[in-house]
Amino acid sequence: MASKIKQEWRETTLAPVLKRSPERQDKFETSSGIEVDTVYTPEDLADLDYSGDLGYPGEYPFTRGVQPNMYRGRIWTMRQYAGFGSAEDTNQRYRYLLEQGQTGLSVAFDLPTQIGYDSDHPLARGEVGKVGVAVDSLQDMEIIFDGIPLDKISTSMTINAPCAPILAMYIAVAKEQGVEPAKLNGTTQNDILKEYIARGTYIFPPHPSIRLIADTAAYCSKYLSRWNYINIASYHMREAGSTASQEIGFTFADAIEYVKAVIATGLDVDSFAPRISWIFQTHNNFFEEIAKLRTARRLWAKIMRERFGAKNSRSWMFRSHFQTGGVTLTTQQPLNNIVRGTIQALAGVLGGIQSMAVSCYDEGLCIPTEDATRQSLRIQQILAYESGVADVVDPLGGSYYIESLTNRLEKEASEYIAKIDSLGGAAAAVEQGYQQREIQEASYRYQ
Repeated sequence: MASKIKQEWRETTLAPVLKRSPERQDKFETSSGIEVDTVYTPEDLADLDYSGDLGYPGEYPFTRGVQPNMYRGRIWTMRQYAGFGSAEDTNQRYRYLLEQGQTGLSVAFDLPTQIGYDSDHPLARGEVGKVGVAVDSLQDMEIIFDGIPLDKISTSMTINAPCAPILAMYIAVAKEQGVEPAKLNGTTQNDILKEYIARGTYIFPPHPSIRLIADTAAYCSKYLSRWNYINIASYHMREAGSTASQEIGFTFADAIEYVKAVIATGLDVDSFAPRISWIFQTHNNFFEEIAKLRTARRLWAKIMRERFGAKNSRSWMFRSHFQTGGVTLTTQQPLNNIVRGTIQALAGVLGGIQSMAVSCYDEGLCIPTEDATRQSLRIQQILAYESGVADVVDPLGGSYYIESLTNRLEKEASEYIAKIDSLGGAAAAVEQGYQQREIQEASYRYQ
């Protein structure tokens, strides 16, 4: 009946208008190439089961949020990504951001540090301190966090191949401050597979690198109970040109590989899964990005409960940091990037993230200035405290369009996971170049 009514609307109401005023383009699509209909109705959700597909916030499958009251209880962590030059420079920037109201730190390391070179190595020439802070020794780490109490601040560190020694340095600084490791709160990225797929800062081959991740997980599960030992990253895949469904599917396939590796060490899945965290990217298509986060929560809950048999509800939770899209920023008319960052940040809030960083408007031109980092922080604060968007949980839940997009992205992402399973898992697929080729083709189509 609904289909007949919609067709009648197309013929009697829409068609005459299109004759007088044709639409702007022949076809409307999301950034990922999903075709967008003129209007969405209940017939687009004919198979939706509210309790099974949506449910209430804080309950399986967490489509509507991981906490029952979300931001009514606690605003997301505001964590601007920062780090450059020397340890002294970075310490000064962190102190400035904390004074401006930032509620967590996010450490950017320079390229030599990320691939295991000291600053005085010949191959490091010209790269020291450029895209992050140089860390060559424990003394550098001591200076970075000088005057910053590590038992009162949450620290996220974007470090992968050298994660183990960097985390060891952080623990040593905490002990020097008199802080027990069990009280440390934060995250190490420690996600090596996406380095082969999209980012490039790997040192060792895939399988030995995965073993290091599993060993770190085992250590943290025993000694750092509040630490997220891994922050599985889709961000770099999306920056490289993946679609939204590839972003979910490839990242979850990586996560499945890691979970299997940690289980192989003898740990029960519920002993480490609650500390898996994520970083996703937000692109320009507002509604697709909201749907993407809702899809990710639902799909990860299903994977952990059905595939791995996790029984602890915290093991089912997709808890994510969200950073606005650096690749979407322009060097021309850079102040327009403030608008882009605001729209993308709003998508993150409406999508239900736990932590956020807004890329600075001048990133295409330089290491972000103090004015730009303050502006990005203010975007988050205005959304949190002035807009009203944090007052209701999942306010777009039930939207015919949002729910239709959520279902579509889940279907496509699940197909990618199944394909990678058929290739032998994420590591084997990386060695065959599958994810790399798919992202390159998607990037070419988009461009």
